[in-house]
Amino acid sequence: MKARYDCSKCPGYCCSYDRIEVSEFDIARLAKHFGLDVDTARERFTWRYKTKDHDERVLRHKQDHVFKSTCRFFDQDERRCTIYAARPNVCRRYPTGPTCGYYDFLVFEREQQGDDEFIPSA
Repeated sequence: MKARYDCSKCPGYCCSYDRIEVSEFDIARLAKHFGLDVDTARERFTWRYKTKDHDERVLRHKQDHVFKSTCRFFDQDERRCTIYAARPNVCRRYPTGPTCGYYDFLVFEREQQGDDEFIPSA
């Protein structure tokens, strides 16, 4: 199915998810991309999110001027991924179908506001 969304017109909503889980394979890919060993990449780029119900590695974040925070690899001025070729599998698969709920919402809001660059705030 053909995608019915355009990530280049989005401010990076999926990059603002609090927990962007990464696998050991993803960490190895990042390590190779940056010319680092896996342990250094794991320490530098991820943190362990552990609760009673979860134990996962997630990408580190940085403060953002649109959302509370975004993935540390997100260019906050250009609103684009800086490691697109090395991005984690979860990012490669998102969204899982031909539509993106946030993009649909964004298009609707931009039409209502008459502003092609409008970004709804929380």
